[in-house]
Amino acid sequence: MRILTTALIPLFLIVSAKTVLAGEAEITWTDPDKYTDVRSGNENRQRFKDRIFKGFEKHFAKLTEQLPEGKLLKVNVTNVDLAGDVRFSSMQDVRIVKDIYIPRFVFSYELLDADKTVAASGDVDLKDMGFMTSSSRASGELYYEKRMLNKWFKNTFVADKID
Repeated sequence: MRILTTALIPLFLIVSAKTVLAGEAEITWTDPDKYTDVRSGNENRQRFKDRIFKGFEKHFAKLTEQLPEGKLLKVNVTNVDLAGDVRFSSMQDVRIVKDIYIPRFVFSYELLDADKTVAASGDVDLKDMGFMTSSSRASGELYYEKRMLNKWFKNTFVADKID
């Protein structure tokens, strides 16, 4: 029994340490019907848009888990241009991903402290003109866009800037 208790203490400390990081994200989609490209290939347009937005919201939530507890990242998205372009091909629309159809994500953000004071803010126009030249292979939905957001998040909210 003593061995089990001794083994569980380090596990409890690891779990406790992870709960200290628990920032949150709040995403607003401003005029999504005017976005450059959030079009589907074969899927109902509204269902596709809802699914894509939910995917981005989950990704921002995952990113903000790296922020200290009590931080809130408010993002106001004003434009999305998914990697690729939708083209009609043999009786259906398909998304063709080529290097000339770059991903782009335009938004403003505020990082709020627990007392709701603004710790950081800015306007962001992300685009990845070399998105297909990466050595890693694309996998998963919104791969290029998420990679672009990951890089922005890491460069903007490194540990010494968010404490």
